[in-house]
Amino acid sequence: MPKPKNKSELLTANESCYAALTSLVDGFTTKQRQTEFPFEHRDRNIRDVLAHLHAWHEMFLAWYEIGMAGEKPVMPAKGYTWKTTPQLNANIWSRYQEISLRKVRSQLERTHSQIRELIESHSDEELFEKRHYPWTGTTSLGAYLVSATSSHYQWATKLLKKFAKSLEQA
Repeated sequence: MPKPKNKSELLTANESCYAALTSLVDGFTTKQRQTEFPFEHRDRNIRDVLAHLHAWHEMFLAWYEIGMAGEKPVMPAKGYTWKTTPQLNANIWSRYQEISLRKVRSQLERTHSQIRELIESHSDEELFEKRHYPWTGTTSLGAYLVSATSSHYQWATKLLKKFAKSLEQA
């Protein structure tokens, strides 16, 4: 799927990629949803993958709130740089280890809906004009949204398809 270039494409990509992901998750049995991946990866099960998506939604929403208030958000998170995202992602993984898949799914659905509403509240220009908002630097709000939604959902779907294929081969 090509990267969205306007609000309509962003909303469509956001919803279709999310629907594909949730449909894939729903296709696993209850037992499979709790099963660890039989291959090496930072995220070791479905919960971990969905928790990762939710955590990045939360970070984006925090950046947005701070940025729209006229301040410069710390990105990606306090104590981390874009070069240290592997350490940030490892920290995210550890934070969610005691949270159930059911709760993570609920949290992800909530933040997905919040982001959809946020997208709907902006014009094409606000979303895709580079430097429209000072806090987004040299890029556009839409580019951050693509990364936090459809592109990230595609990554998750690809990983879960790999897991599904491994189950078929077992």
